[in-house]
Amino acid sequence: MSLEFLITSLIVIVSPGTGVLYTLAAGLSRGARASVVAAFGCTLGIVPHMAAAVLGLAALLHTSALAFQTLKWLGVAYLLYMAWSALREKGALRVEAGEGIGKRSALAVTIEGILINILNPKLSIFFFAFLPQFVKGDEAHPLAHMLMLSIVFMLLTFVVFVGYGLFAAKVREHVISRPRVLTWMRRTFAAAFVALGLKLAFAEQ
Repeated sequence: MSLEFLITSLIVIVSPGTGVLYTLAAGLSRGARASVVAAFGCTLGIVPHMAAAVLGLAALLHTSALAFQTLKWLGVAYLLYMAWSALREKGALRVEAGEGIGKRSALAVTIEGILINILNPKLSIFFFAFLPQFVKGDEAHPLAHMLMLSIVFMLLTFVVFVGYGLFAAKVREHVISRPRVLTWMRRTFAAAFVALGLKLAFAEQ
């Protein structure tokens, strides 16, 4: 594993996207524990894309317009649903006074985090192009090497997302004690989800 891989991975992970946005929203709306659960869910959502890249299934999304468009519009619809949920203060992003998170709500946060990353066809294509660059042509065990790089990428994702989430949770009290700020927070997250949905809608293979 090279330093170049670690640096490139960190740049990709730190860049704001749906997973970062969801983890920040979870931290602000429900506290530290919810942000860690959200980070875990988003990290799990990477697994299918990693598997697709390692097994070569991402090539299907790259070559099949129907498969790509189907997954893309499911992702757009889900992001718009997340925007609506943020505005209506429903689902896993509803704001609560305490930081308690029960089994049911923890499951909801995890599932939404997973879905947010699964329903993004660009992730599979990204890893399809990204991972092979760091595996040498004469590698004795290329599959094992790609799996190792995938696990490292996921660990980095979890750590970075937890960092984002805990930061959001830290400033949470300053937000929920101010109704006007809370209203603008919901609108901002809703707008961000819509913007990401539109970005995905115009994405090409």
